[in-house]
Amino acid sequence: MGNAQQRPPGRGDGGGQRTQPCNPGQGRGRGKSPIINGTQGNNRTHTADESTVSSPADTGGDSSYLDAPAGALPPPLARLKNEGNRLFKNGQFGDALEKYSQAIAGCEDAGIDSPEDLCILHSNRAACYLKDGNSTDCITDCTRALELQPFSLKPLLRRALAHEYMERYRKAYVDYKTVLQIDVSVQAAHDSINRITKVLIEQDGPRWREQLPEIPLVPLSAQQHRREEPPSEEMLQARADRKAEGEARKAEVRFSSLKKEGNEMVRQGRFQDALGKYNECLQIKPNECAVYTNRALCYLRGGRFQEAKQDCDSALEIEPANKKAFYRRALAFKGLKDYLSASTDLQEVLQLDPNVQEAEQELEEMTLLLRQSLMSNATQG
Repeated sequence: MGNAQQRPPGRGDGGGQRTQPCNPGQGRGRGKSPIINGTQGNNRTHTADESTVSSPADTGGDSSYLDAPAGALPPPLARLKNEGNRLFKNGQFGDALEKYSQAIAGCEDAGIDSPEDLCILHSNRAACYLKDGNSTDCITDCTRALELQPFSLKPLLRRALAHEYMERYRKAYVDYKTVLQIDVSVQAAHDSINRITKVLIEQDGPRWREQLPEIPLVPLSAQQHRREEPPSEEMLQARADRKAEGEARKAEVRFSSLKKEGNEMVRQGRFQDALGKYNECLQIKPNECAVYTNRALCYLRGGRFQEAKQDCDSALEIEPANKKAFYRRALAFKGLKDYLSASTDLQEVLQLDPNVQEAEQELEEMTLLLRQSLMSNATQG
């Protein structure tokens, strides 16, 4: 073991013109998962079952993880299995294979009859064969695992992949279809079915389904078991995160569209219509400074000076140095005849940017209006 074996050229099951394999790679070296159609294989296919023990690096060199319980296996055999799992995880597939083989032989010598544990050992050894490009022995071990535990997912996936490597596309198709009866969410099986279907149509023609072996019917109990498994916290969190990201993207697109429509309406002088668009924008993003200043402009053009001032106040809470908010609030103060406050805001604008000519002109006017107001008040007094 250790060197990748050359995969011999072959045909699909039965007759038909020879086609290119779905996976053009030949032998598989150690440490690399088989590549299917340019993508990495499904992790569920290429990871050893129940590989939950920690590594020596994780435990400061402590090897007590090897004595972790492993199903119904006695401690010496559980240790072999745990060693195999760790070697497999570290990419030492040939060494892992030896440990699994020793554990299987130990079960036979001790007369241990634990279908679940033996199924896992054969399935794990099949994963080692698959990593080293030995599809024939992989299929043998997967078949034995399925005899022990019918409709186990990982042996089915591994055997399907091994059949595909050997260009036994019909058998691979049947195994992938069986996988999807057990768990319809296995994306790798869906992808492989689509890929193999094209090959079989090219190989066998329109009546390619007639050449397929019989697809076994998965018992309802096997299907229900998978359906009834509650999703893990990680899966629930991932689903929630994906949903939140999707909602955020939709909201961002909606916001951009509404803001663009509102800005176009302002350019057309349709200020009342633009108000509706900006209102919707603020329902999506209530802290968007530019929307407040834009809506303030609409209020100013409609003579709604108090509302314009409130929008500028909100904008300045978000961006305290926003000169557009100061300028439009000054215009709102002007409409409210509060010339002193208007002058103060215009001075803020010019302090932020001395080159704003509109602010200079308005400040001159505010100074004049303020003087007239003071004189009028003095005369009345």
